[in-house]
Amino acid sequence: MAESNDKQPVLAVVGPTATGKTALGVELALRLGGEIISADSMQIYRGLDIGTAKVTPEETRGVPHHCVDILPPEAPFSVADFTALAGRLVEEIGARGRLPILVGGTGLYVQSFLNGVRFAEEKAPEGLRDQLTAELAARGPDALYAELQAVDPEAAAAIHPHNHVRVLRALEHYRATGRRLSEQKAASLPPERPYRALVLGLDFPQRDVLYRRIDARVDRMMEQGLLEEARLVWARRQSCPTAAQAIGYKEFFPFFAGEDALEHCVSQLKQASRRYAKRQLTWFRHMDGVVWLEAGSPGLAGQALRLAQTFLHEG
Repeated sequence: MAESNDKQPVLAVVGPTATGKTALGVELALRLGGEIISADSMQIYRGLDIGTAKVTPEETRGVPHHCVDILPPEAPFSVADFTALAGRLVEEIGARGRLPILVGGTGLYVQSFLNGVRFAEEKAPEGLRDQLTAELAARGPDALYAELQAVDPEAAAAIHPHNHVRVLRALEHYRATGRRLSEQKAASLPPERPYRALVLGLDFPQRDVLYRRIDARVDRMMEQGLLEEARLVWARRQSCPTAAQAIGYKEFFPFFAGEDALEHCVSQLKQASRRYAKRQLTWFRHMDGVVWLEAGSPGLAGQALRLAQTFLHEG
C-alpha cells in the first residue's frame, strides 16, 4: 500500500514481552518530543499492575502515557475500541506538535491500527452469544476452538485456545454472518494506510536469553506482590472475565482452589509467558516493514534514534 509524505508520522516499538520496549519508547519520546500510546490489551485496566508489567510513574520519566489505567477490570475492551481510541489520540498528539509513539506487544492492536482496519458494527442475532456460552460449558473450550480451526483457520491461528472471549467472538461472527472473521478484516482494509509509520521490533539473537529474562521477570513480579494481585482477580473472576483469562493471573487459580502447589503455578506462569513471547514474535515477524533491532545491545537507543530521525526527516 502506498504511503504519502503528508501523512501523520507514527513511530511504533513492538516485540515480545521482556525485551525492553517500555524503556526504549520512553527514551525515544524524550529525544524526539513524543507521547506514548500503550498498545497492550491488559495495561488499560486499573489495578492490574504487577501481572501486566505496567509502566511505573518512575519509568515514564515524565513522558505522557495514554491507554494506561483507563478502565475498571470489569469493562470489555476490543481491538475496535483500541483503533478508535488510538486514532483520536494520534490526532490530538499530532495537533500538539508532538510525535505519537505506539509501544506494546499486542500485535493485533498495532497491526489493525497502522493498517487502518475499519471495524463494522454488526449486531449478532439475539441469544447467539448465550447459546455459544452454553456450548462452551457443555462441550468444553477445546471443542469450540477445534470448530473455529475448521471454519476459520486464519482467525484461530491468531487466537490463543484459552482466550475463550475471542474464540466465542470469532465463532459468533461466523455463525451470524456466514463469513470468516479473517475475511471481514481483509475486506475492511482501506486502499492505503492512514499513517506514515516506522515500526521498530525488539528481539534477542538467542532465544534462551529472552526466556531467561522472562523467568527473571516472573521472579521479580512474585517479590513485588503478584500473588496478592492474582488473588484479587480470582475473587472477581466472574465479573472480570478478561482479567481472569490473562497470563499472570489464571496460572494461580489452581493454587487458590487448593488444587496445586504455588511453586508449580509459578513454573506454569513462566512457561505460559515463554509461549506467549513465541506467539508475539510469530505475529510481528509476519507484519510488513518491521525494522528489527537487537534488544539489550549497548547501542540500541542510539541506533533506534538514528532510524527515527531519518524516518522523520524523510517526511
